[in-house]
Amino acid sequence: MSRLADFGYAAGWRLLRLAPGELAVRAFHAGAELAARRDGPGARQLRRNLARVVPTATPAELDALVRDGLRSYARYWREVFLLPWADHAALVGRLDDTLEGVEHLNDALAAGRGVVVALPHSGNWDMAGLWFVWHHGAFSTVVERLAPEALYQRFVAYRGSLGFDIVPLTGAGSPTPRLLRRLRAGGVVCLLTDRDLTGAGTAVEFFGGAARMPLGPARLAAATGATLLVVGCWFTPDGWGIRFHPPVPVPDRSAVLRATQTVADRFAIDIAAHPRDWHMLQPLWIEDLPVTPPRDTR
Repeated sequence: MSRLADFGYAAGWRLLRLAPGELAVRAFHAGAELAARRDGPGARQLRRNLARVVPTATPAELDALVRDGLRSYARYWREVFLLPWADHAALVGRLDDTLEGVEHLNDALAAGRGVVVALPHSGNWDMAGLWFVWHHGAFSTVVERLAPEALYQRFVAYRGSLGFDIVPLTGAGSPTPRLLRRLRAGGVVCLLTDRDLTGAGTAVEFFGGAARMPLGPARLAAATGATLLVVGCWFTPDGWGIRFHPPVPVPDRSAVLRATQTVADRFAIDIAAHPRDWHMLQPLWIEDLPVTPPRDTR
């Protein structure tokens, strides 16, 4: 199955650029509709997650929201496959007109102490990264190592072609020293942090329930004096929305837990405003996570 996935992604990057634009839109829209009708594990988990975000939604409204969410997710992948061949200068120019709160980023960069950017899996975060590279140069980001290795390398090559400095989460030692070096040199680290991949995160209050989120962004800021910024991303009918929130205070290690809760609170602001663009098809809240059986220590 993993080899089939690798083939599918490879075909997407090679062939989609040859398809007429409207044909690609219709194809990905049809794929989202099919996923909604099949109601597989990802769609069902998305429904459970969105029910927390919009607790007042009726069953019919939630059905519509899941369909819209899957369409949004399909749009993300369509843009991923087309982005390497797109006119980057034109895309960045369109983004320049939609940014909110960019003064918070400008002030943080001017301070020269490094910047940690925390984002949720919303909208097209690769577009946010492309905008940053064009205006401010390369940044470091941590990526999950996918299987098979060929698929992981395809994503490394794709994001590397956009100017991102890719740091693997596993398989090459701890990513932390490399991130610390980037920040201490006054650089930028961008992290998708609405899901705890390592199991070492902390419980935060998120849409009325307990969820686990990583401590990494706040810890990096506390260790280096870097500015911690939360950024929200979403889709508009003909483009993208990006919001830079005010800095999250992390004066020292004692503030890490409080800062992580603040990150979660700011994620919630943008997700609540644009729920269809939050691409969380995995369990996030603690009560939804699989129970790990106790280890036999006899």
